[in-house]
Amino acid sequence: MKQFHYDSDMVGGSLMVRESRIIASLLLDNVTPDQWDQAIRIDNLLQKRSPASAKRNAQAIRQRLERLAPQFWRALKDGDDQLATQVSLCGALARNPLLMAFMQSVLLDAYRSRVDRLDAYLWTEFLQDCSHRDPTIAHWTESTKKKTGQIAYRMLTEAGYLSSTRQRLLQTVSIRPEIREMLKETDQLRVKACLEVSVWTRSVS
Repeated sequence: MKQFHYDSDMVGGSLMVRESRIIASLLLDNVTPDQWDQAIRIDNLLQKRSPASAKRNAQAIRQRLERLAPQFWRALKDGDDQLATQVSLCGALARNPLLMAFMQSVLLDAYRSRVDRLDAYLWTEFLQDCSHRDPTIAHWTESTKKKTGQIAYRMLTEAGYLSSTRQRLLQTVSIRPEIREMLKETDQLRVKACLEVSVWTRSVS
């Protein structure tokens, strides 16, 4: 039996909404590999300090967005900041089952328990639990575990679920109707459930 593995890019960066708009535009234009290289490495459209950083971030974003249908790319490219942020989160979730599992377990439990904040140690405990399903996580360095947690909390902060990466107070997030509809149309129901963790639990009396 094949060993289960969390195929994730949690060290690939946070939501990177501004950069994601640019990548969405390139995907919609169906650029060639040469045009992609020109835009990312030579023209430095992502405005990164080095070509290596630009290529790394661009590839991470592309792998996230390619798991979404083109209508998400158009919403990301042309939508307002809130819409673009929620599309970016959809891509991050679709690419990262580890983040998806965290939102559907730890974050959901926090909302259901009506606690005020999400403690930092919860990511470490979460990884420990996940290592029972994916033993490779147990071999991660402490710096990798710490960095993935920092990125996860930064994503949740950028998307509005947490007040800040320092205080991490839980907040209610209103999901845009067009996001809900696109997720239903493309059968991304688990991503939809993740986005709705705060709204569903806060609505329960």
